[in-house]
Amino acid sequence: MGSEGDEYSEKGGDPVLVLNPGDGRDAIRNLEMGRGGNEDESPVEQVRLTVPTTDDPTLPVWTFRMWTVGLFVCILLSFFNQFFAFRWVPLFIAAQVASLPLGKFMAATLPTRPVRLPFTKWEFSLNPGPFNRKEHVLIIIFANAGTAFGNGSAYAVGIITIIKAFYKRKIGFFAGLMVVITTQVLGYGWAGFMRKYLVDPAHMWWPLNLVQVSICRTLHEPETGKGLKRIQFFVIVLVLSFSYYIFPSYMFIMLTSFSWVCWAWPNSVTAHQVGSGVSGLGMGALSLDWAGIAAYLGSPLVSPFFASVNIIVGFIIVIYIVTPATYRLNVYNAKTFPIFSGGLFQANGQYYDITTVVDSNFELNLTAYEEVGNIHFSTSFALAYGFGFAGLAATVSHVALFYGKEIWLCTRASFKKNEVDVHTRLMRRYKDIPSWWFLILTIVGIGAAIGTVEGYKSQLQLPWWGVLFACVLGCFFTLPNGVIAATTNQMSPLNVITEYVLGYILPGKPIANVCFKVFGYISMVQAVSFLQDFKLGHYMKIPPRSMFVVQIIGTIVAAVVNVGVAWWLLTTIENICDIYLLPPGSPWTCPDDMVFFDASEIWGLVGPKRIFGKLGEYSAINWFWLGGLLAPVPVYILHRYYPKVKLFRLINMPILLGATGIMPPAVAVNFTSWFIVAFIFNFLIYRYRKSWWQRYNYILSGGLDSGVAILGVFVYVTFQLENKNLNWWGNNIDGCTYATCPTQPGVNITGCPVF
Repeated sequence: MGSEGDEYSEKGGDPVLVLNPGDGRDAIRNLEMGRGGNEDESPVEQVRLTVPTTDDPTLPVWTFRMWTVGLFVCILLSFFNQFFAFRWVPLFIAAQVASLPLGKFMAATLPTRPVRLPFTKWEFSLNPGPFNRKEHVLIIIFANAGTAFGNGSAYAVGIITIIKAFYKRKIGFFAGLMVVITTQVLGYGWAGFMRKYLVDPAHMWWPLNLVQVSICRTLHEPETGKGLKRIQFFVIVLVLSFSYYIFPSYMFIMLTSFSWVCWAWPNSVTAHQVGSGVSGLGMGALSLDWAGIAAYLGSPLVSPFFASVNIIVGFIIVIYIVTPATYRLNVYNAKTFPIFSGGLFQANGQYYDITTVVDSNFELNLTAYEEVGNIHFSTSFALAYGFGFAGLAATVSHVALFYGKEIWLCTRASFKKNEVDVHTRLMRRYKDIPSWWFLILTIVGIGAAIGTVEGYKSQLQLPWWGVLFACVLGCFFTLPNGVIAATTNQMSPLNVITEYVLGYILPGKPIANVCFKVFGYISMVQAVSFLQDFKLGHYMKIPPRSMFVVQIIGTIVAAVVNVGVAWWLLTTIENICDIYLLPPGSPWTCPDDMVFFDASEIWGLVGPKRIFGKLGEYSAINWFWLGGLLAPVPVYILHRYYPKVKLFRLINMPILLGATGIMPPAVAVNFTSWFIVAFIFNFLIYRYRKSWWQRYNYILSGGLDSGVAILGVFVYVTFQLENKNLNWWGNNIDGCTYATCPTQPGVNITGCPVF
């Protein structure tokens, strides 16, 4: 979407970029006016203002520090991200800020004298000068290689979790590990052949990377002025975050979500539905837990404020307006079920025991399914799918309307062999990656994937042709999605499409469906992520072969750690992920995996025909596709006729409609508290204390993440591993006991009043 433009200032030697993702109008103007042939500057203004056009090829990259810190941070972040993925408030930690103190510490303490390898003439220095930005960027790429866009644990770990924890079936450790590794690496092969279209051209500028470049420059360029240094500030925040998190994580869990509405009306089902931040609409709910605030939407300190406003407006429309109205009108017998829940229900309001309709072959038992009846959703869950469809469709039309011309011009310029760009020219001094590397990676990846599904066919259910079909889909959508991401910072997700397609082709096989999804969807996402990291290295002048090696190694290391941590938790925590058998206040509710499990039931076991098709209850939800496709049209018309009205330039329908697509597993209090923090820091402090924001904002985010992560593991090892839990009213989450109760007269649910 459009923006007022980017602001770039340099006060006290600290560069900062305030980027509104998706702003590419300058690129269009430059292309239309014939600009962009200057070898000494980029044709994209945002890149000119942010990325330095110089390079020092003498800076060491393959250093002992890079390998040590990179491997350590990769293992550490993979451990933390997977560990927290099972908790009801997941936390995903970024590598950029967390790795800086380690690199600085090693540069300050390691000896500088050369070290010779025994029995060889080869020697190297443990400390070849100050910790430099190239090492830092390579460490970031190393650490983030195992997850798409550096966000969370490997997606395919969900397959292991739902088989073991939800379906109560068996899957071999090696089978799960191979699925994770192959899905994470598969897309890298064909992504390599697309670098000349999506990395080398100047007009493929990847807006999100400019934020990374800006932060990196901020962290590495000399600090001037008074006040705490950024490293000092980081350590202080980390210690305070570590010290405080003992309360919301163990001693006073209600700090994660508390609601005065439930306290004021302790016996009212309606008040609890409205006030609960976990199982209701979250009106009046608040979180004082950083893990809860940053759980699903990421750090509110990093999100551009215009995007935060779009997200909260979408949340208000869906959760505060559409959901209560739908529930009040009893659409789809909504009052028979909770107003907010990610569970599946029978027609009488009881939870749907999916194990009763699964036969011995791990497939749908049609006779049993007809006896139990169709699957039903809560109001919020049905609307989540509807608005998810709308958000996906809106992405297509929004990009076509607002960026169609830009994408066409950028793509056409990218295929011109005579295009000259300063960054591409500077990168030519480094050895490129041979094409056969990517060809071998593609062949080995597909072969390993087919071998895995064939070798463990009884556990994974997916036939060999399913892998090939998924790869074709992933490869086909990588280029167009890469072009969109590289020019608009948006990407159309394939997860729903892949689930939908195989759900019709191969119904009744839940694990086959999720396997197909991860092979098709995640391979594409990983391919785009691979290209985005390559563009970051392109901007920071990292040798291509160095990037390739650390990405492959980082991905494999992260996969092993992810699977190892998941296996450890799944086999040691009793009743993990089972919200009905876990003790009160237990954090091991696996919210992301619960949604993954529901998706396997909906799209795989039962199939879309029996839910969203003519045999299901929710065929009308398909109208959201059309609504989402048309939603950006009036915004575009208003923007065209009133180009000076700022409001029309800031409305982004894909973000607005898709804001609540992560609910569940996200809950209302995640949104409300997240926006409050975003408003304070990215609006008030940014506007009135910009110098402080510029110097410390991103450091604050990294310090809070790191303190919470360390304390979270400490609490588990010292207290929760031995089931030493505190049972008192302060550990009762938000105290909204009746939030999950229905209000339909005659529906009898244990623990709920009967109307």
